[in-house]
Amino acid sequence: MSSPSERFEKSLTNDNLWIYILNLLKKEKLYAYEINEKIEKRFGFYPGNMTAYIILKRLQMEGYVKAARTEKSSGPERKYYTITKRGETELKKAKNIYARMKNLI
Repeated sequence: MSSPSERFEKSLTNDNLWIYILNLLKKEKLYAYEINEKIEKRFGFYPGNMTAYIILKRLQMEGYVKAARTEKSSGPERKYYTITKRGETELKKAKNIYARMKNLI
């Protein structure tokens, strides 16, 4: 059984992965495969391998990110994701919530 602090950390990381993804996409366009590595490097945790794909699909369907395929002269075609204005607005809301929570502790 996990402790309350372990459950809290999970809720702030894997359960709210969309925040981390939007944060990364605000800085640069990315393809799904590289997102997990960037999350681990920048935020210190590694989400499940398929999780980023699932979250990106949901974010795209809800209009928070958009995707565009790019052709390359060598290597596979990739689908790059970028944050939309709607996604930026939602990210700002999440940051405000985190700021309020920070004042609780």
